[in-house]
Amino acid sequence: LFQGCNPLAETGRSKLQNQRAVLNQQILKAVRMRAGAENLLRATTNNKVREQVLLELSFVNSDLQILKEELEGLNISVEVYQHAEETFSIPLVPLGLKETKEVDFTLPLKDFILEHYSEDSSEYEDEIADLMDLRQACRTPSRDEAGIEMLISYFLQLGYVENRFFPPTRHMGVLFTWYDSFTGVPVCQQNLLLEKASILFNIGALYTQIGTRCNRQTQAGLENAVDAFQKAAGVLSYLKETFTHTPSYDMSPAMLNVLVKMMLAQARECVFEQIGLSGIRNEFFTLVKMTQEVAKVGEVYMLVNAAMNQEPVKENIPYSWSKLAQIKSDHYKALAHYFTATILCDHELQPGDDEDQQEKALSQLYDHMPEGLMALAVLKDKVRRKQLGKAHLRQAIVYHEEALRVCGLCKKLRNIDVLQEVLTAAHKRSLLKYAQQETEDDFLSLIQAPDILPKTEHKIETIAPQFSKVKVKDFFHKLGPLTVFSAKQRWTAPRTICIPQGAGELGFHLKGGSPAQIYCLDPLCPAASMGLKEGDYIVTVRGLDCKWLGVNEVLEKLRSVGEQPLEIEVISCQDTAASLHSKSATYSVGMQKTYSLICLAMDEDKIDQTKKAPLKLPFLSWGTKNRQKAASTLCLPSAVAGSSQTKKKLLPFTLLNTESSLY
Repeated sequence: LFQGCNPLAETGRSKLQNQRAVLNQQILKAVRMRAGAENLLRATTNNKVREQVLLELSFVNSDLQILKEELEGLNISVEVYQHAEETFSIPLVPLGLKETKEVDFTLPLKDFILEHYSEDSSEYEDEIADLMDLRQACRTPSRDEAGIEMLISYFLQLGYVENRFFPPTRHMGVLFTWYDSFTGVPVCQQNLLLEKASILFNIGALYTQIGTRCNRQTQAGLENAVDAFQKAAGVLSYLKETFTHTPSYDMSPAMLNVLVKMMLAQARECVFEQIGLSGIRNEFFTLVKMTQEVAKVGEVYMLVNAAMNQEPVKENIPYSWSKLAQIKSDHYKALAHYFTATILCDHELQPGDDEDQQEKALSQLYDHMPEGLMALAVLKDKVRRKQLGKAHLRQAIVYHEEALRVCGLCKKLRNIDVLQEVLTAAHKRSLLKYAQQETEDDFLSLIQAPDILPKTEHKIETIAPQFSKVKVKDFFHKLGPLTVFSAKQRWTAPRTICIPQGAGELGFHLKGGSPAQIYCLDPLCPAASMGLKEGDYIVTVRGLDCKWLGVNEVLEKLRSVGEQPLEIEVISCQDTAASLHSKSATYSVGMQKTYSLICLAMDEDKIDQTKKAPLKLPFLSWGTKNRQKAASTLCLPSAVAGSSQTKKKLLPFTLLNTESSLY
């Protein structure tokens, strides 16, 4: 059992992942049925058959819609990800882990070891089993640093596997299948790019789950949450920059860009909670600082909401995520106006106060003061202070009411009790503050509260993944140094060179690192007459493996033979074949919700060089053009006669603890 793996855990999160896996299989079955019906609809000209097929399509779409709603129900299971203690804070959004099918590496790798490396593949059964066990363990990582390290170790191990066994000239016959975390629809590829990208996505998702699990009632818990969300953003950003052609909605560049923004916004939210954890003193300069900090939180969530409503992300992002970002933006903007009102209403300028400092601080809250008002004049004039303070309270109440309205319109968010409680409590607090002010006629003072300028002293940015901190040993270390013994290199089978007894000088020199290489070969020496060539690599001396030995160590073994006959095995490097067309998948912006599995034979050696090569489709692609050409399609629910619109989804939330004098 690998450290960081928890396959037998009976936690709510593990049960949720198991249910997700079952739903993915049911969605796949329904999608295949739809693909068959679509193909038949295109092929038939019989009107009666067409009517029956359209009826079948309507049924399949309805079935898919029900399955999608079940998946949506899993994605918003708030209680699964929350901290164990009672909470009173707005929920944070974690990402669900991508699910995958099992992969059997045994036959492809054993065949490749025998064919390419000319070694006994049975000697590598344990290594292949270790690789498969590690992959299986990565499907159920524990929600802690050990789980992160296990995922990273598999990601790094995939780098070795790719170099050892996946040549650029052909596919290995290993099919990797991963399910989209938002739609449940599978994506397949025969190269390791999808596998590596999906593992990176799960590393980022696991960081978000660690962040939402932190206890937000403690300073240490909030620090850990900030760190986890920044690391999640770093991993997702690395995924976006490194794997630019991932064939999955959840890993498209536009979607990853939104997810990075969302994680940084949640880190910013935790920073604000961290500042106010011990309570906010009702003091002029403290409130000015808190006002700008909370305005910054409102601003970043406003930008997140705007990004979520841009194409093509708008069609795929869970609807409730967008609404929650809008609610948080309004909520934190309301808090900024509430704090400003408290500054103006509760802190009259006293004789001993520093007028210049207070004037400067108040001026920094605004881009511009309301018409006819100056900062110092407002501070000195009690009536104007009250008027501007009440204007900010009115604006705060407007934002609070908008947040409550949006929350009430979204069914999924409406069912999150703690969200309703936090928004309602903040609204009542602003109403109470407004009621406590003097009841002069407000119609005589219709000052419009200016917007608060966001400002922060705390820098939030992505933390790039530190893969080098996780030490990984190549499972297939016995094959030899990777610089020589890789899938890109081609050699002859090992040849045995017998140097007779009493041959005297060997007739060649050695150079290089590991393995040692023949150079300055005397063409008249016994070794040359036995078939030794310039540039050959020595792999064994008298049956002992020398692939990892340096020049001095190999020379020592050669000299230790003395006057006895010497037997060595060597290999000769061949020219590396030119790389064929890459068959990795590509992502197309603005595509229809259609996946097409198109298996293409791309033997470029057979293409007449005098003719223009036809345009090649990627191994896995989607789009309306491919939909007409594909032999089969895997389609998401879309508008068909009699079918209902696909509903938006919300991934699981987490309700965590925080309680301070603010709330």
